[in-house]
Amino acid sequence: MTPEIATKRLRLRPWLDSDRAPFAALNADPRVMAHFPSLLTAEQSDALADRIQQHFQTHRFGLWAVEVPGVARFAGYIGLAVPRFVAHFTPCVEVGWRLAAEYWGVGYATEGAMAALQFGFGDLQLEQIVSFTVPGNTRSRRVMEKIGMVHTPADDFDYPLLPDGHALRRHVLYRIDNPLLTRADVIASGV
Repeated sequence: MTPEIATKRLRLRPWLDSDRAPFAALNADPRVMAHFPSLLTAEQSDALADRIQQHFQTHRFGLWAVEVPGVARFAGYIGLAVPRFVAHFTPCVEVGWRLAAEYWGVGYATEGAMAALQFGFGDLQLEQIVSFTVPGNTRSRRVMEKIGMVHTPADDFDYPLLPDGHALRRHVLYRIDNPLLTRADVIASGV
């Protein structure tokens, strides 16, 4: 069963079939997809929604559908995911978001990402959560910084699912440690 998270303004909830059409619309929006390799077709968007739902079944957490009660039945997604590639910082859990452009600039990504971090650190007891994007994605980088994540340039990496020379291959990595764990907890866990 997919857990739900409520914040002051948002409901992070399981996906519904009715979410697929607005999800396809945001995945076809050049503003939303500016820092991704390409726009998604409706079929590619549905396949992504299927992978998101499978992630919940496999891990019991994932990228929740974002509902803004009284404003939007579906505004995009926010949540936690296990990346599908190998890099110097994997295995790990990533906090991420993708919202329709009409819901940018009002703090929804920050509010939802904070709730996802609280779930990851509290309910899942993760030691650390990461986030990453291309260097030019200043909106997402600002959210990462607002939620307390730290960028260390030595952590930057080439996204392995894009070919050498691709304009979006270089990524910045942000991290945040679980504030609920003491240093003794980390030492005792053998990390």
